[in-house]
Amino acid sequence: MKTGRTLQELAIELDRQSGAKRDFVVESGALHMDIVDEQPELRIGAYDAYEAFGLNEIAHRQVGQHLKIPAQYYDRMRHEDPGLLATNVNHWLSRQLTVRRMVRTMDGVARAFLSDRYRRIDNYEVAQAVLPIIGAMDGASVVSCELTDSRMYLKVVNPRIQAEVNKGDVVQAGILITNSEVGQGSVTVSPLIYRLVCTNGMIAEDGRLRKYHVGKANEVGEDYTIFRDETVEADDRAFLMKIEDTVRAAVDQVRFEQIVDRMREATQVKMRPQDAPKVIELAATEYRISQDESKGILGHLIDGGDLSLYGVGNAVTRFSQDVESYDRATELETLGWRIMTMPHTLWRRLNAAAV
Repeated sequence: MKTGRTLQELAIELDRQSGAKRDFVVESGALHMDIVDEQPELRIGAYDAYEAFGLNEIAHRQVGQHLKIPAQYYDRMRHEDPGLLATNVNHWLSRQLTVRRMVRTMDGVARAFLSDRYRRIDNYEVAQAVLPIIGAMDGASVVSCELTDSRMYLKVVNPRIQAEVNKGDVVQAGILITNSEVGQGSVTVSPLIYRLVCTNGMIAEDGRLRKYHVGKANEVGEDYTIFRDETVEADDRAFLMKIEDTVRAAVDQVRFEQIVDRMREATQVKMRPQDAPKVIELAATEYRISQDESKGILGHLIDGGDLSLYGVGNAVTRFSQDVESYDRATELETLGWRIMTMPHTLWRRLNAAAV
């Protein structure tokens, strides 16, 4: 499992970001893309009174998606002819003058371009709700956490709840809490399994709680800034309370044993050694794993010596520690579970195709 930041570093950055964020809801007629030093900027406001922001990768992709500009063409214009990109963006913005969008900014950069109905459930609020509960759990601790452009991650393990999958192969119960402020995913609380033998984390999707960032249209002031309530609105308060209850119950012995039973079942689903490279290749295609990633996974499968469905899932989660991106590492921890618990019909088809 990638370690990311320390909990103290996370808390400091959350506090900093809470004061650096600015959110706007603005009609498309008051949005304009300019090119400054060959870089696109998004201008918010009238020509004689506006603010300009750079755009990160997420905002660029969301602008293109909203305006129905194909991603490949958008990126080509951005890198080869920024002026043409601005012309395209401004033309299509001018065709929807009264359509309102939420622009989320931080540190002078537009980090998201979203619907005006996007419900803001921010990382600071989620962390405030769950960290005291985690701290009060007997033996539980945050073993990995991170803030990326797209999400916040909190990975918690409770060593007091553990079991053996195979003799000497001990796993412990945990939870993953994630949130995206920029439209890259819902608030989620998911079971997490921590494997001691290689410090792998595997994210089980069974029993996952989600809260989508959708609500009523946001109200704004004359400068397009969203009105900020003194407290979280009632529905969000209720959901944060539900998160608190879910976190308290997430490290549950019964659910943990059910997950471990599925892992034990996977140990009995075998493949032939000569078929392993082709099975990994086919599984990678099925689960959208790149060719380079599949090579690394195959290497860990061979090193581990466990040519079972359990071994394949663990090879995926072990490889997650090798990738640079914390976001992708966490995706691979989820894919490890999906692969380990794939339908037997799919496993038989992959093995048959490998022969």
